[in-house]
Amino acid sequence: MDIVIYIFVAIVALVLLLAAIAPKTYRVSRSIQINSSKDVVFSYLKYLEKQREWSPWSKKDPNMQTKLIGTDGEVGAVSYWNGNREVGEGEQEIKKVVEGERVEGELRFFKPMKSQSDCYFDLEESSDDTCKVTWGFAGKNRFPFSIMMLFMSMDKMVGKDFEEGLQTLKDLLENPYNEQ
Repeated sequence: MDIVIYIFVAIVALVLLLAAIAPKTYRVSRSIQINSSKDVVFSYLKYLEKQREWSPWSKKDPNMQTKLIGTDGEVGAVSYWNGNREVGEGEQEIKKVVEGERVEGELRFFKPMKSQSDCYFDLEESSDDTCKVTWGFAGKNRFPFSIMMLFMSMDKMVGKDFEEGLQTLKDLLENPYNEQ
């Protein structure tokens, strides 16, 4: 019986140690240069409905159910989705709009795992007809998910999707008459 107690104590100690050293936060971002003015890019990016046209997750589930609540492009607008295993279920809310510069939001995932993250689009004008777009998100790793993050990378899990989405956005804005 003593051996069972020692094994149990060792497992608990290991879990506590892993929880103590596990990353508590994550941050992922990607950027791309778009050959279009900052005004044109911003007037497109601030709308949640437009994201469906270039989002990598829309490609992963073209039959995803979606709903918009509120006035798109304004603080308080919410885009809800419910899709297959790859996209899950959740919603994105616009929390702040700095006209022509930045859109901040909150991502709330319900399935496959409940979580919440902050997300944003930053725009920087490179010249009159070139704009740098940065897409990012950040959040907190909660226990026990934080322990899994010792062996996984949020950047590797989501970074490629961000790159794909930004490339599609670039193609769409630079060649608006091409079908995606």
